[in-house]
Amino acid sequence: MANEQDKLFASVDALLDHVADQDALPDPGERRRLREAGGLSQDQVARALSVRRETVTSWEVGRTEPRPPKRGAYARLLEGLATRYPAEPTTAGRPAPTSPNASAPTVPQTATPAAPATVLPAPAQEPAPAAPAEAHPKTSPPNAARSKNSLPRNFPKNPAPGTTAPRKPADAPSESDPRFAHGPLGVLDDDGSLHCVGGLVLDCPARTLPELVAWTLTEAKLGAPRLHRSGKDADPLIVLTAAAAELLGLPPELEDRRGLRLPDDHPVIKQLTRAEWQLTRRGFGPWARVYRPTEGGRRRCVQLAVLPWGALDERSWGATGTLPPADVAAVLGSYAQRVITPRGSTAVCGLELMTALRPPTRAVRNESGSWVSGPVPGSLTEAVDPAPPEAPMEHPVVAARYPRFHERTPDQVVDEEAYDWFRPLTDEECTAGYTHAVGLDVNMAFAAAANRLLVGLGPATQEQHPDFDPKLPGSWLVDLSHLDLDPRLPSPFTPKGVRPDGPAWYSTSTVAYAVELGARVRPTEAYVRHDSGAYLDPWYTRLRDAYMATMADLGVTAGMADADFLAAMAHHKDVDPGRAAVLSAVKSSVKGGIGKLRERPQSARHKHGERWPALERPTWSPHIRAELIGKARTNMHRKMTKLAAAGLFPVAVLSDCAVYLSHGPSPLDFLPYTPEGKPVPGGFRLGVSPGMVKHEGTQDFLWLASMIEDEQLNPARHIKGTDAAADGE
Repeated sequence: MANEQDKLFASVDALLDHVADQDALPDPGERRRLREAGGLSQDQVARALSVRRETVTSWEVGRTEPRPPKRGAYARLLEGLATRYPAEPTTAGRPAPTSPNASAPTVPQTATPAAPATVLPAPAQEPAPAAPAEAHPKTSPPNAARSKNSLPRNFPKNPAPGTTAPRKPADAPSESDPRFAHGPLGVLDDDGSLHCVGGLVLDCPARTLPELVAWTLTEAKLGAPRLHRSGKDADPLIVLTAAAAELLGLPPELEDRRGLRLPDDHPVIKQLTRAEWQLTRRGFGPWARVYRPTEGGRRRCVQLAVLPWGALDERSWGATGTLPPADVAAVLGSYAQRVITPRGSTAVCGLELMTALRPPTRAVRNESGSWVSGPVPGSLTEAVDPAPPEAPMEHPVVAARYPRFHERTPDQVVDEEAYDWFRPLTDEECTAGYTHAVGLDVNMAFAAAANRLLVGLGPATQEQHPDFDPKLPGSWLVDLSHLDLDPRLPSPFTPKGVRPDGPAWYSTSTVAYAVELGARVRPTEAYVRHDSGAYLDPWYTRLRDAYMATMADLGVTAGMADADFLAAMAHHKDVDPGRAAVLSAVKSSVKGGIGKLRERPQSARHKHGERWPALERPTWSPHIRAELIGKARTNMHRKMTKLAAAGLFPVAVLSDCAVYLSHGPSPLDFLPYTPEGKPVPGGFRLGVSPGMVKHEGTQDFLWLASMIEDEQLNPARHIKGTDAAADGE
């Protein structure tokens, strides 16, 4: 009996000590004031206490409280700071509000950069019974060994000095909508910890997949507000680590390697069916959507990403899928805030972003005053068939015209693709003493081509012998073979850079450039779209801003001197692996989204000439893809022509990379400048903005000569020392 009483007394003493410890800490607002008064950043405090920066943020806003043994050390720090920087008495005789929801003075802009200007509402202020989930008490032990691929503790960073920083941390969840108070997504581990954006960790009580979906929709407060007033809010995303997937009964890998989906008789599928949850047609794979029909105008859908099944492709996301859960949440949260909440591959995200920014329909009143669905001006509102020369060979409109294995000629098909061209070296180039071959890569070349690009918004109209109109997007059958251009430059009219030998189909972008070069254009036939607009403008703007902000995080900003820019680019991917992963995903979203505009059949059961699911999307538009790629290719040619006027000719071009001969290893060794030290107007210009160029790679002259003369390979593909196409470039 005595031993039992001693244990009880010890437990009570521990509670009293805990209360005493709590009383020893100042309120959250004072904690922040003391840190800033001492000129300390949250990163410095986090390193001293062996915790994450986000943990310090949580302490300073009252979201969580420090626990022993960190609590005593934190109290010691605050006590020392309070001695040096005592609080000034307030004029009203009462302290300033400390609640993050209370009215508080604006944070001075001179505060330490790591300190966020706004914070999340504290879950502790929710009514106790309704609180969805308290911040998880079992945050990762600060001294525990972290994965070798883990991100720096200060990820995500604020933008680099000298850039315009938003008042709100770039990755902080929106606090404007209480429905999404905990951000767009969470990464679930097997101990029930759901790691959210900003370092927040929630307790997830679910132990089955139906329970997880229900809890996410009713209590997790995850999701993101719509990007367009007529669009849809982003569904919450739950990312499953390997351990969490195993706990929920999912296999470590998918046996169906072709279909990439669980069999319909799997126990997890049966659990969902019994709980009356549904799956989309693609089933339960690396990216799965679990939903119930809309009820009362409210969506009931959760997106799941299964990391052990390869949800995050390394070609787009790097090693993100192998990082600790908190770091995965940081990377995906940054992408979600800047681009869109992931809901599939980066190609899917790039395409979904188009619809999110320009939804097809909106609510309008009809003549009787009732609300009905109506088209959104400037959007793609319905699926339309392409013109015959624009359609891929599997499409019904092509199958109806030609036999299955017929190879269409240039006067039967639009062939707007990126450059893949190289040429033999001239005798002068071989004897000029060049020592290096230097590659220049255009930043976000295809995104830049989307800027202010007029595209068709409806079906095409066939016209015979029309007058060419550069304001009418579409396809034109025209002979451009008579245009005489310098053979040291690739032709702007064919992907292989060879001169066309007769009439061929071209997009409006390409024909307009031919007119710019002085060609006499007399189309014999055309498929044009009178309903047109700059559909891709908001898509370009959002991706451009995401790219520029992420590059700024990596230390590369607009307006840098050329030498400084090259130096920063030489190691920018090593500055922060998390931000580098976000950058890769942003760029992949551009190219992948454009590729999805002409998605080919994906099913092995597809029969030639039959329709496939992608054709039912308003965003399935090979015409838009052709216009965009044609503009990107002619933009490259325009810049190369400007340099050719200064005596510089490329020896190879691959997509958005051009290779030039040089007397040194750097672009500064051959790029021409005006007497005032400015780049040649209209040519390639070093810089971070889309459309400007960076250093792609350098090889020696003998390597280049061997690649061209002996191996007959495009040196632009290998200028970095690897296969650019295989690397996703």
